[in-house]
Amino acid sequence: MAAKAEDIKVLEKVVDIAKKELNPVEYARFLALIMPKKGDTVKQLRELRDKETYEEIIERLKKKGVTITP
Repeated sequence: MAAKAEDIKVLEKVVDIAKKELNPVEYARFLALIMPKKGDTVKQLRELRDKETYEEIIERLKKKGVTITP
């Protein structure tokens, strides 16, 4: 079912609010909750982990603006 333009505007507004009000971890959890589920996300994360080093993953997160604390 296709979303109506008004529905998309509401969703965009909610995502903007969430982005401002939630920390990066909470925002990621929020997106995971509202996104349609396709495939095996645990498997996909493991595959990504196997392809990239820990340092590469940390660098990618930093580029996205995530604060990394030891």
